[in-house]
Parts: sequence; C-alpha cells; structure tokens
Amino acid sequence: MNAVVIGPFVFAPDRFAAILAIAVFLLLSGILARKVDERFSSWAWGAAISFIVGARIGHVLKHAGSFLAEPLRAFYIWQGGFMIEAGIALAIAYTLFRFRRELKLTLWTALPSAAAAYVAFFVLQLTAGTPATPLPTGDTYRTLAGEHFNPPDLEGQPVVINLWATWCPPCRREMPMMADVAANTDDARLVFVNQGEGQEIIQRYLTAENLDLEHVILDGLGEFGRHYEVPGLPATFFIGSDGMLQSVHMGEISREGLLSGIANLQDDQPDAADPPRNAGPGGADE
Repeated sequence: MNAVVIGPFVFAPDRFAAILAIAVFLLLSGILARKVDERFSSWAWGAAISFIVGARIGHVLKHAGSFLAEPLRAFYIWQGGFMIEAGIALAIAYTLFRFRRELKLTLWTALPSAAAAYVAFFVLQLTAGTPATPLPTGDTYRTLAGEHFNPPDLEGQPVVINLWATWCPPCRREMPMMADVAANTDDARLVFVNQGEGQEIIQRYLTAENLDLEHVILDGLGEFGRHYEVPGLPATFFIGSDGMLQSVHMGEISREGLLSGIANLQDDQPDAADPPRNAGPGGADE
C-alpha cells in the first residue's frame, strides 16, 4: 500500500527515494574521489547537506505562517516537508563556489547528480499510484461511546481516516496537531480508527493528553489495516466523497501535509452543476 517495507522498517515512497538517491550520490562521488580527485569526497557530503538544508528551508519559507506559530517544527525533518527545487538550487550554488576555479571538476559533478536524480525518479515511478480502494464494510466497529459504526456511512463527504494506537510514538506525536485540525476544519471529516486497543486504554490516553476527538472508532481486530494493506502505523488515508481512497500517507504526517491532502480532496470534488459521478469501484483514481 504505497510504502516501501524493508524488514521492520516502513518508508513512505518519497522518503525512501530520497534516502536511496543520496546513498547512490555519495557512493559515486566516493568513486570519483578515488579515480579523479580526492576532493570529490568532501564535496559530496557538503552538497548533500546543502540539498537537505536548502530543501527544508524552502519548505519552511513557503509555509511561514504555519511555522511561525510553532518555530521548533522547522527542525522536525522526520515529518517530511522539503522543497526539492530549493535544495537543488543551494546544492548547485555550493558546487559552483567549491569548484569556482576548476570547470573540469564542476563538470564531473554532473555524473553522481544525474545518477541520483534517475534513482529517485525510478523509485517514485515504481511506487506511484494509489489503488482506488472502497471503504471497508462490516458490523464489528463501534465508536468510543459504544455506538455502532458502519464505514460506508462516511460516503457523501471528503474524509480523512487516521489509523493509530496509543503505543505508537509517531501516532502520539502527530495526534495533538491532528486533533487541532479536526476541530478547526469543515473541509473534511477526520476519523481516528484505533488499531487493536480497548475502550479503557484509549479513553485514558485521551484524558491524560487532554485531547478531544469527536470521531474515534474502535477496531479491535485491526480490520481497517488489513483492508487497506498497511504495513505499519500511523497511516493517514484521504478519501473522496464517493468513498474511494485517493491517497495515503505512511508514517507521521506534518500539519502542512495534512492540510495539503485535505485541499486536494476539495479540488477533486465535482462542481454543483456537474452531473453526479459514478461512485462504484471503477471510480476516482488519485
């Protein structure tokens, strides 16, 4: 389900693509350092750091309003959030400055850079696309208040479903932000489906953390996770008003990522003048 799994580790496709691309970049640069000029080794680390820093700064500046309210989040790079163009620009600037008097060495830097870009593009192409999966069915679900819950009843409005558990550290980190968004947006309903825990444990956690979640669903058997074939927690699903899955985010999500996903759901909604769309299994793709 739109994730890369290696043993116990689960990676979102974009993050795995970045990790693999940087590894290839450093490997080829090490070969250049041995075969052409030893300075390529230190240059490669400087360029990689420049790319990461530049991409992060670009993202933070783009969403300055959000980060001004929580400035420390600028350092939470594990949440994701990078502007690739800004990272490339800073890495190029660093390279031009580093080899400003040696054009030949500057030209050699194109080799590991192009290889890294190709690897990232290849991984993203292999993992692109999200199956248009319908909402699960069944009568085994209950809300935290003990009421019956039927997932298909969510159809007719954009929905964000978050799979979580109290024992999951990234779930706990993102939950206060998600609760805040849920309480302050009318663009989508946020539903929090707990995986495998009982009512008492969930309520104790919410009370201790002073979290007020309106839509908490108990999934004691983890059926949501199996239905969407998720390899780990947390997982956040963006579902259109037809009940079909449009995109998924594996791992901890940032405020910007959550709001962007909700905005995309709004963009995909039909205009009032448009004829109704077929909401069957052959419906919306990402």
